[in-house]
Amino acid sequence: MTAQAAVFVNGYVRTLRLISGNQYFNNDQTVNISRKMNLHYNLQGNHACAMGAIAAGCRFFAGYPITPSSEIAERMSLELPKHEGVFIQMEDEIASMGAVIGASMGGVKSMTATSGPGFSLKQENIGYATGAEIPCVIANVMRGGPSTGMPTRPAQSDLMQARWGSHGGHPLIVLTPESVKEIFDETVRAFHLSEKFRTPVIVLYDEVLGHLVETLPSADADKNETPARKWAKESTETFLPYAATEDFVPPMPRPGDGYRTHTTGLTHAEDGFPTQDPETVEKAMDRLLKKFEYNQSEIESYETLHCDDAEILVMTVGISARAAKHAVKTARQQGIKAGLFRPITLWPFPEKAFQKYAAKAKTVVVPEMNTGQLRLEVERLCTKKTTIKSINRIDGEAITPEEILKLLHVVNK
Repeated sequence: MTAQAAVFVNGYVRTLRLISGNQYFNNDQTVNISRKMNLHYNLQGNHACAMGAIAAGCRFFAGYPITPSSEIAERMSLELPKHEGVFIQMEDEIASMGAVIGASMGGVKSMTATSGPGFSLKQENIGYATGAEIPCVIANVMRGGPSTGMPTRPAQSDLMQARWGSHGGHPLIVLTPESVKEIFDETVRAFHLSEKFRTPVIVLYDEVLGHLVETLPSADADKNETPARKWAKESTETFLPYAATEDFVPPMPRPGDGYRTHTTGLTHAEDGFPTQDPETVEKAMDRLLKKFEYNQSEIESYETLHCDDAEILVMTVGISARAAKHAVKTARQQGIKAGLFRPITLWPFPEKAFQKYAAKAKTVVVPEMNTGQLRLEVERLCTKKTTIKSINRIDGEAITPEEILKLLHVVNK
């Protein structure tokens, strides 16, 4: 889908098709429009993900087409050549993830995109990137499962896989947007977090959001955030690639700067070489986990609606949160003290913030398009006094505001 701009031309609203730069096509003529004008782009969610990546400085994409994420790859194949970037369609998802890791180690901001079965195939290399601390971004547009499931229907069935898909105790950041604008913004933020904390970051949303078309203000579409990776500056003779630092994030050796380092998925010491010494292993794993704990305030993100006095707290993400937001607003108008807690950073989960509001509520309602994955996290964090109710759909249909509102009325009796 081509980006468009809704603008005033001679007193009338015209929809212009973006050609390049400031040039837009209107009927049979090219129009030059100042970026200072109030432009709006109509973008599909998957295209917003691609454009957010470009805005964040992504210059390498390797992927394999898979519904419902293919439009991300399609758009990246068009945009990257314009920005001196590289797009490669790989033979499968395993090779795609490997290529992304290699490009990132070469100093280039890199990403891939996939869904369901492809996300499963990427897990080993995602674990490698986590253990070796290699920045990269993975977009996962969720669809029905298991196996090949329902490629064209939505689900929220990868919430736990996104966190625990790779084996071992490992830190990971997962972002869950709820709109086209937020897909753009969170993709930009994904690169910022990935580069700053040397970690894979997953942008996780469902098929409905991926194919939804909404308006994105030009101020967002033209955003150009290029977070800088922390490069090594010390002597090449004494450099330790995984040495502990004040913020627990070691600087990366820049290719061509003369550093000789060893990179491995095996548990390694500060020099990068494998070790099984218990004391060294504990120290290395402690630093790997603490870099998230130490920087929690920057990583964590969530939205609240009417939570301060909520007796019924709805907790959900993505497209289900949009339905929940409507239901909560309607419930309030009908005298029900309902509130919404929406994690934007799903993992690490914003535990303290959620517990603050859940402690005040009598009931927590968890709508999700799976068999009950977020409910497990809610059960872990709530006290025994809190009643927990679920709304689950696994039929390829989104949860509606009416379904949530109906349960709010039942709980309120």
